[in-house]
Amino acid sequence: MDKVDYITAKNIVFKTTAPDKWFGIDYNMNIYRGCSHGCIYCDSRSDCFQNTDFDTVKPKENALEIIRDDLRRKVKKGVVGTGAMSDPYNPLEEKLNLTRNSLELINAFGFGVSLTTKSGLIARDADILRDINSHSPVIVKFSVSSADDELCKKLEPNVFGARERFSAMRELSERGIFCGVMMIPILPFVTDNEDNIVQILRMARESGARFVYTHMSMTLRKGSRGYYYQQLDELFPNVSEKYRKKYGNRYNCVPTNSKKLWGVFTSECERLGLLYDMKAIIHNYKAGYGSKQISLFS
Repeated sequence: MDKVDYITAKNIVFKTTAPDKWFGIDYNMNIYRGCSHGCIYCDSRSDCFQNTDFDTVKPKENALEIIRDDLRRKVKKGVVGTGAMSDPYNPLEEKLNLTRNSLELINAFGFGVSLTTKSGLIARDADILRDINSHSPVIVKFSVSSADDELCKKLEPNVFGARERFSAMRELSERGIFCGVMMIPILPFVTDNEDNIVQILRMARESGARFVYTHMSMTLRKGSRGYYYQQLDELFPNVSEKYRKKYGNRYNCVPTNSKKLWGVFTSECERLGLLYDMKAIIHNYKAGYGSKQISLFS
């Protein structure tokens, strides 16, 4: 394995401010900084995150000791979320096992976990996720923006295609893990079509998904916007000009056909029996853990 650059950190597990707003996550944890997936639309490239070397994945030094001490100090048990700023199953994880070992700590200290990933490597940790699920809530969210693997390769050049993600989802679902899709972002003029939405929903259902969550939009701000437009010019000529005319410097970019897409999305979710409301998703994956667990995670 090539030389790994580590960064220092004093703490890794931080309390969130509004767990009821985002998958019932009580604590956030990022073991790695940066991402090698190369997704052309990633909001984490934005200048506000001050990561000028974003495409290089750097683990946090002594991460497991810090996580152990952070969890030990938490008075209240809860769900620890990871995957917001860096995929916990990036290529380094296959060798370093930091995410796997952190799950072992989460299990030992009696916490639940929420994972977001684009990688099929997560199926490796099905055994630990089952152990955690025996005492605390577990939810796995696979990020999918396109059902087409060829388009995925353009938008997310260094990561598993959609079919491989759904294969991993099927494996976890069959092991009793509560899984679903984060259909975020939806890219105007690129993935904002009915066929793509319907295909993702049907593939999700066939793979054992319990939910699909979306904003039906994408975000752009300083840093990520310039990079995204540059990539659009190379991959989809003239599309960036449509963005400039339609959205200018707007942060939230909503497709022009979003109302119609929402109708297709909700009706198809209901037909397939997929949850799509945040409160319903949280309620369902946290249900069934007894009165003590309910009081802890409410």
